[in-house]
Amino acid sequence: MNQLSLEKRCDIVAHLVEGASVRTTCRLCNVSKNTVLKLLVDLGHVCQELHDQLAVRLPSKILQCDEIWAFIGCKNKNVPEHLQGTLGIGDVWTWVAIDADTKLVVSWRVGSRDLEDAKTFIADVEHRLTGRVQLTTDGHKPYLEAVAESFGSYIDYAMLIKQFAKKEKTENRKYSPSKCKDILKLRISGHPDKKEISTSYIERQNLTIRMSMRRYTRLTNAFSKKLENHRAAVALHFVYYNFVRIHQTLRVTPAMEAGITDHLWLISDIVKLLDKSQGG
Repeated sequence: MNQLSLEKRCDIVAHLVEGASVRTTCRLCNVSKNTVLKLLVDLGHVCQELHDQLAVRLPSKILQCDEIWAFIGCKNKNVPEHLQGTLGIGDVWTWVAIDADTKLVVSWRVGSRDLEDAKTFIADVEHRLTGRVQLTTDGHKPYLEAVAESFGSYIDYAMLIKQFAKKEKTENRKYSPSKCKDILKLRISGHPDKKEISTSYIERQNLTIRMSMRRYTRLTNAFSKKLENHRAAVALHFVYYNFVRIHQTLRVTPAMEAGITDHLWLISDIVKLLDKSQGG
């Protein structure tokens, strides 16, 4: 990897964070697949370390959480019987928490959609905050125990549950969502402000994920083949989103709005961190 120039590595990363697949990046940058994947994995570790170092003691007031689905190798229904239940093949979920004010992605976790991962994810969210927050999630039941275990009563927590109408048999829209017929806002603990009970920002972040990471794009063959690569791509995406990509509404990056950096980062700044970590 040291044989690649800084400019070439930045070019590779720029394609990856803008939604190009690994093979497309290989063709456009004239590099091998192994080169792209090694750079991706190495940067993934550096990005996770950067986030853990800077995204702490956050004065967030309003958070929204959600989970987004993808798969490794194949979907759960196609996993061989002897491999079923093994993390690293089949369905994988990314838990995400976003600050509604600064649009900063406070925390993420790639894993299963079960209680254990819910507890680990929410515990990490709580660890990064300095004060009381209002939290909104969907109706996924593991959140209830996870939030209670990490926050206790020191939180204003609500669930937003969308109820969808059943599709009529005459509808020929296999991949279109059903019409939302009702939205329930349930207070779980504390005194959440009803006006702030929303998952709009986290759902918009889900769209950003699917548009910016090719392995999340539906109905393609660009899915992840290894869990390590998937986690690395997620870490790179969120660091790029937080520190490099200017938010169109804020006119600054989420990290600048949140006060965890005072300047606009470049892709080269992230790549240079890799050189520092390797003693380059």
